[in-house]
Amino acid sequence: MDPATIIGLLLAFGSLFAMITMEGAHVTSILLPPPMILVFGATIAVGIAGSTLTDTVSAFTALPRAFRGKVEKPKQVIDQMVHLAETARKNGLLALEQEAANVKDPYLRDALQNIADGTDGEELRTLLEDEVITTSKVNRGAGKFFKALGGYAPTVGIIGTVVSLTHVLENLDNPSTLGPSIATAFVATLWGLLSANFIWLPIGDRLNRLAELETERMNLILEGVLAIQSGSQPRLLGERLSAMVPKRKLSKAEQKAEQKSTKMEDLFDSEAA
Repeated sequence: MDPATIIGLLLAFGSLFAMITMEGAHVTSILLPPPMILVFGATIAVGIAGSTLTDTVSAFTALPRAFRGKVEKPKQVIDQMVHLAETARKNGLLALEQEAANVKDPYLRDALQNIADGTDGEELRTLLEDEVITTSKVNRGAGKFFKALGGYAPTVGIIGTVVSLTHVLENLDNPSTLGPSIATAFVATLWGLLSANFIWLPIGDRLNRLAELETERMNLILEGVLAIQSGSQPRLLGERLSAMVPKRKLSKAEQKAEQKSTKMEDLFDSEAA
């Protein structure tokens, strides 16, 4: 579990409440049910109106992933691919069928099963690439929905403020209530901006980022599986997959191994020249 979203939201709302407290105000001054109901209810409603029911259900189903989404380290994927390559090299490709039974990831499990079944390399690549594209579209669809809510929320908040100000103007004959009424009217705008920038947009960005990481993971598996099918050596496979990952995401040992490999290649090139 990566707690980045939870930490970020707690710090954001904590900063807001700290500001309110330091100014001598009360948190209850912004916790007003009418504007909150309008902003949250109408924002979600227009989000549904601008999408489909299927997309809406998928987006809210993906919502827990924004808070407890697991970010798998590339090193784990690379180590797993190297292990599978060693198994295939020692016991043959048919041994991958037994390995597939112990794999929880359906994408990798199906890929290994296809190798054991003798699926052609080009057909397997097409199949795996299509699945990567489809998964990416589904995952990005959830992020797109919440970012759309982030675009609607400020405008809905302004609508709430206009409605409240209209009510204020109807009661100008009572000056003693004008100040509190105007302050209450702007709470809708506050919640529109607040919900957009503290809730909807961060969740949308988080889901999009998780989608990117999942795509990167699946591409590592794709290249690893195809290399295993073609009989690639485990060590070379590990170096190839490591080259697909930014160095900052690799362990120190892997970084040193990659740098050593690069130096050896440069040495051979200079001797050849």
